[in-house]
Amino acid sequence: MANKVKEVWASGKAVVNAWLAIPSGFSAEVIAQCGFDSVTVDMQHGVQDYQSMVQCFQAMHGHPVTPMVRVPWNEPGIVGKVLDAGAYGVICPMINTKEECENLVAYSKYPPRGTRSNGPIRSGMYGSAGTYQQTANEEIVLLPMMETKTAVENMESILDVEGINGVYIGPSDLGFSYGLVPKLDREEPEILKIYEKIIKECGKRGLYPGIHCSGAVGAAKAINMGFKLVTLSNESGLMATYARMQIAETRKNSNGKA
Repeated sequence: MANKVKEVWASGKAVVNAWLAIPSGFSAEVIAQCGFDSVTVDMQHGVQDYQSMVQCFQAMHGHPVTPMVRVPWNEPGIVGKVLDAGAYGVICPMINTKEECENLVAYSKYPPRGTRSNGPIRSGMYGSAGTYQQTANEEIVLLPMMETKTAVENMESILDVEGINGVYIGPSDLGFSYGLVPKLDREEPEILKIYEKIIKECGKRGLYPGIHCSGAVGAAKAINMGFKLVTLSNESGLMATYARMQIAETRKNSNGKA
């Protein structure tokens, strides 16, 4: 299976990414049909475990989206396991140093490039038998999360690590580590300056910066700034937002009868 994320990037466009917090194959299937380029199962803050992640992958398999995962932590057991299940992209939280980034690359790549153990139990289904191992090192997208002051201070050395495809900004944690309120669409000049630097440094190295957004307004703004992957909230957030909107409309237009 070719990685759609890489195809979108090669065409010069930005990837529009979905985020799954709900442990349900059904909601994954619904989201996979909505027009996203990639769908990420959130094992860090979502209510997902390994089995629900596999169910989400199975449900979206028939649709042209790239299956990705945000792992809970930079740890070789879980990184190898999500890749074996068929993840074609790994977003990893709290990568603060060059060494942590090098570890992530090692955990994600087969030898000689890395230390990933061989046993692609589901991922083999994405290619013909025996070919997966030959292409996995190249095809899998690796995005360490840059979401702390320490990571920003180590920005260049993290981005210089060979084997990553870009970085993923967690605006909430990033603002938090600078003493600001944790929220997604940030307007503070000092944070926007960091974004500009990340975009510039990624551009120099042929890397693709990604960012988590609260919805369409923030996502379009991020793309226009130069971000190459944007996440639209998560499916539980989209559901709640639309439900609230529908309820408010109903109450507003029912002349006080609801």
